[in-house]
Formats: sequence, C-alpha cells, structure tokens
Amino acid sequence: MLTRFEVSHFKSFNEKFVFDLSKPSDYQFNPEGIKNGIINKAIIYGANGCGKSNLGLAIFDISSHLSNNEFKGELYQNYLNAESAAEVADFSYFFHVANQEVIYSYGKSDIDNLVYETLTISGTKVLEIDRRKNNVAYIQLEGAENLHTDMGESNISLINYVKNNTVRPANSVNDAFDSFLAFVDKMKFYKYLLGNYFFLGFKKGTGSMEDSIIKQGKVADLQDFLNRAGIDCKLEQFEYNGKPSIAFVFQEKKIYYRDIASTGTQSLMVFHYWLQRLKLQEYVNFLFIDEFDAFYHHELSEFIIEELKKTDAQVILTTHNTSIMSNDLLRPDCYFLMTKEKIKPLSQCTERELRFGHNLEKMYRAEAFDV
Repeated sequence: MLTRFEVSHFKSFNEKFVFDLSKPSDYQFNPEGIKNGIINKAIIYGANGCGKSNLGLAIFDISSHLSNNEFKGELYQNYLNAESAAEVADFSYFFHVANQEVIYSYGKSDIDNLVYETLTISGTKVLEIDRRKNNVAYIQLEGAENLHTDMGESNISLINYVKNNTVRPANSVNDAFDSFLAFVDKMKFYKYLLGNYFFLGFKKGTGSMEDSIIKQGKVADLQDFLNRAGIDCKLEQFEYNGKPSIAFVFQEKKIYYRDIASTGTQSLMVFHYWLQRLKLQEYVNFLFIDEFDAFYHHELSEFIIEELKKTDAQVILTTHNTSIMSNDLLRPDCYFLMTKEKIKPLSQCTERELRFGHNLEKMYRAEAFDV
C-alpha cells in the first residue's frame, strides 16, 4: 500500500507537498476506510486550481518508467513548475509491501528523463544512481552482484535494469523489491476530461471496456449494477456494425448503448469495469479517480462509495460534492482538505474531537476546518 507521497517542482507543486496516509485516527466506525493501519479509502476536497488533478498525475508519474502499461504522456506537458528555477522534479514514494517499508525516491527533468534514483528497503539503501555526479550505480541486492554498475549514457531506470537482468533468490529484501514492482504495475488512474476518458496504467493491447464486458460474460452483471444504481434498463449483447456489442433493449427495438446512454450512465459503466478488477485485485490494487462523481446525483455518489468500501484495494477519489462528506459513509480521517501548499485529513483540521454524530458537511460549510 502507498503510505506517504512527496513531490516538489512538478507542475503546480513548487515546494515539497506531502500526502500522508499513514496516520489514521482511532475511530471505531467505518473501519473499511483503514487497512493495516493505513488509510485505504480517501476522498480529497479542494478549490478549483488547488492541484487535485496534478496530485493524481504526480502519484502516477512512477508508472511512466517502472511499468510497461499504457501511459498518456500528453497529460505531462509543462512538467516542471513554472515558478521554480529547479531543473528537476522530485518524487518520493513510501510503500508498505511484504511487511516492509519500501522508499523509492527519484528526480526527472521531464517525463522521459530520469536524473537520479534511490531505493531503500527496511531502512537499508539497496539501489542508487545520480547521473548529475556520474553514471555509476550503487547496487546491493543479493543475486545482482555480477551486474555492471556503469550505466553509461543509458536512461533506463536502475530499478528496471536490475529487474530485467537478474534472477534473484528469495529473501525478505528481494520479496519486498518484487512486491513493490507488482504494486506499481497494478496502480491505475482515470479521469473524464473534455469528452474523453484518460487512463494511466492500462495494460497495453487491452481491448475496450465493451469488449472486456462481453468477453467475460458480464453483460447481465452490468445490467444488475446499473439497476442497483437506480437506472432502470435492460441490456443484451447484439451485433452492431458487424461486431459483438451492447444494446439497451426496449419493447420494439435494441439500440447501441453509446447512441443513447447519458454521460452519467457511460461513466457508471466505466466504473463497473474497474470495480470488477478492484474486487479481484488481479489487475488493480490502487485506483485514483479524478472527479469521480462529476456526472452523478449525490445519491449515486453514495452508492459508488458503498461499492468501493466492499473492496480491499486502496482508492483515492477527488470531488467537489460535500453531500458525501459524512460519517455515515467514511470517517473524518478519510476526508482530506487540500490547498496549493498542503493536504490534511479533517481529523487534523480542527482542535475539536470529531465524533460519529457530528455533521461534517455542515461544519465544512461553516468553515470549521482549517488546513
């Protein structure tokens, strides 16, 4: 799980920005929001322009060089903070995997160019390179003793270099190394922007959402999900333009779903696609959805959160919808307030002891919380 994330000099983040998920409070209600002492379900609030979307992009920068999944590089234009003279954006990730702490820090001059990397496992530095000094890597992993340490002009990640060129024996350090990479490979991000969905971490060659639903025989499951979400409809597989497709079924005809489904309904169908993978954890163990309920009624937003609470995966959502800022859904340490400079859970934004009976939304609107 991701326990802490730090970024500086990237996009809207000039000075160090820290997102800490490792310090839940001692609430006894809605325990689904916490897993192994780490905040597992988080909802982020903040004014327009405070950097919520950029936080998601910053967290997923790691996928661009440690994963072979699809990556939308166009989302990473204007990479460095425009107000900073820094030539490198700095990132630090703190993970809890294989019962150990893994810290991965690196710097980039742009989305494609790694400048330095450091990997620490349970307090011991195992990999390091800083190309600002020289091209010689520090490598201290059992099974990697015979690797050349002079990386030359190669810009490959030191992590990938070790992963791709060694057969390492099983031990606690190598297990943590492999678990860290497996976690990163299952990190996924999506948002809806200007009429299109943007995905990060999608497997290359993966078919469309519609193809996947049909292939897995999930059309009836999708119909049931939409019905439970309050959308009265009937779905069937049918042939459309010579290929298997999904149709809304009416008394007299069948209509291709994309031709008539509202933006909100299509957004729900995308969510259902991800929800199946969250439940399995074979494909997704960390999901960031930017403006997850932009097209939902507040009751539908509540339904989505209840569905997410049933999964073990770590989920981070951004929203402007204060009607779901409720102890009935999550807890004060799962709701985060964000400004351009910092982000803190509600439980740390007031000196008052927040209890289950408190109306968080009312307190928020009354400006009772100070980031």
